[in-house]
Amino acid sequence: MDQFHLARVFVAVADAHSFAAAARQLKLSAPAVTRSVNELERHLGLRLLVRTTRSVRVTEAGERYAADCRRILAELQEAQESVTGLHAAPRGRITVTAPVLFGARFVTPLLARFLQQHREVTASCLFLDRVVNLVDEGVDVAIRIGELPDSSLQAIRVGQVRRVIVGAPDYLTQAGIPLLPDELATHTIISANSVTPQAEWRLVEHGQPRLLRLQPRLITTTNDSAVQAAEAGLGLTRLLSYQVADALRQGRLKTVLTAFEPAPLPVHVVHREGRNPPQRVRAFIDWAVEHLRQNPALE
Repeated sequence: MDQFHLARVFVAVADAHSFAAAARQLKLSAPAVTRSVNELERHLGLRLLVRTTRSVRVTEAGERYAADCRRILAELQEAQESVTGLHAAPRGRITVTAPVLFGARFVTPLLARFLQQHREVTASCLFLDRVVNLVDEGVDVAIRIGELPDSSLQAIRVGQVRRVIVGAPDYLTQAGIPLLPDELATHTIISANSVTPQAEWRLVEHGQPRLLRLQPRLITTTNDSAVQAAEAGLGLTRLLSYQVADALRQGRLKTVLTAFEPAPLPVHVVHREGRNPPQRVRAFIDWAVEHLRQNPALE
């Protein structure tokens, strides 16, 4: 009995809810598919499917077994790709996640160039301002900003970013440049990526952490809108340095209170550990690490 073959047949039937559809997908005869599922059920001593004249329903035990089979078959496929694809061109789909603004400004351009070089690779982007579980959500590679908790993930450091307070030159000319953290209380504050009524900005003063609770004039849930409001001269906002790199380089914004900034946050390329990644994933990781390390916004 070829258990991998039986598992493939069962998963196909479970996913299609049809013996006939599974047979077409696998390029097998319908009787062969039926025999394979019957053999598997006899071997396990369990009913995996409930058949009627109109439908095929997966039992509770069948759902659990199908989930395990999908995982095992995927790992087998990846192991085969890892061995046989060492010297082959990358092919297949990769899924990448990153914070929204980082994904738009950094990941999308380098991923586009990667796809142009590797014509047989396709990609899905999951850009969210939350930590995505790589295993549960089927993600191959993540870009993470900040200290990483202990986990079974493999991380490669590619740079760092600072938490900076910025304002437009015209605003600073009119309102004055703050020289001490306490002076922020007299300034117009733009609170980015927040839904709370107060802005909590953490700084370092005399070598000690300092938490300032400020009353913002504008609260916004997106970093882009905070950048635009600051560039328009409304007030000061606090963002990660990569989010305002272009504006700082072009002089649309200036940093203040740099001596009071907390330690920079590391940037990592993260992927699953304990598995040989497929060639397409390994190739993209190498590409992302090389290009992100060269980006001056992450130095």
